[in-house]
Amino acid sequence: MRQALLWLSHQQSIFRFVRSNPLAKRFASRFVAGETLDTAVAAVQELNARRITASLDLLGESVTKPEEAGAARDEYLRMLDRIAADKVDANVSVKLTQMGQDISEVALRENAFAILERAKKHNSFVRFDMEGTPYTDRTIDFFARECFLDFGKHCGVVIQAMLRRSPKDVDLLVGMGARIRLCKGAYLESSDHAFPAKKDVDAQYVSLMQKLMTEGNYPGLATHDEQIIAEAKRFAAANRIGPERFEFQMLYGVRRDLQEKLRSEGWNLRVYIPFGTQWYPYLMRRLAERPANIAFIMGNVFKEAVGGQ
Repeated sequence: MRQALLWLSHQQSIFRFVRSNPLAKRFASRFVAGETLDTAVAAVQELNARRITASLDLLGESVTKPEEAGAARDEYLRMLDRIAADKVDANVSVKLTQMGQDISEVALRENAFAILERAKKHNSFVRFDMEGTPYTDRTIDFFARECFLDFGKHCGVVIQAMLRRSPKDVDLLVGMGARIRLCKGAYLESSDHAFPAKKDVDAQYVSLMQKLMTEGNYPGLATHDEQIIAEAKRFAAANRIGPERFEFQMLYGVRRDLQEKLRSEGWNLRVYIPFGTQWYPYLMRRLAERPANIAFIMGNVFKEAVGGQ
């Protein structure tokens, strides 16, 4: 199934058909906020009206041409300007491969620093997304060595709980005072790098979550797992950790019922909003990384339907 999904993600003829198919676009619109900055900002405004903040992500990764990286950089600059001009409560999430990480260090620095400078100008925030393990060291090193000193207040990074190395990475980043988004991780990794069993991933997530809640700098707890969310609430109450010290994070269109519940209880919540023309490859790759995501998405749609959302 994984190979089939990856093959589908590269078929331009299927991509063109799907983009023009109303049913496919309707399904995608559940999880992707359209193809333009206007549609993305409209999604942010809708969330803000429900007292939910957002993080905008321009779809696209693994860029190999300088002009493509430059175009992505320019779109992020427009995003930050638009967020400031419209006064919406949002920040941005960036993949370093989209900024030229596979082209050259010069290209990466030029493009990433331009975005960070604009974020600093607007007193905004940039989150560096984490990709597969070939990029883990490179992403953390770039963040820690190149960005944190000058832009620490305006940038953070993602750590994946599924990786065996993550406790050491969290120790390093917490010691720096860096802002961390903790997620379980979606990439298909070997057992040498990642825990293959869900119970082990969950156990490490909870351990890292508790460290971040007590020692971290306003961590983002990215999960839709109700048991882990319940544990976060229990741990916060037991350790007198107020809602202002961390935030829950979820994906656009996933468990909207749970999103509303968290906000009604007074917890901070940020929703990750992807948008752009590359929504079809994005969905196929996300499903290919872990085919179990198909069951996850459909299961959560069903839970919402049963809950009347």
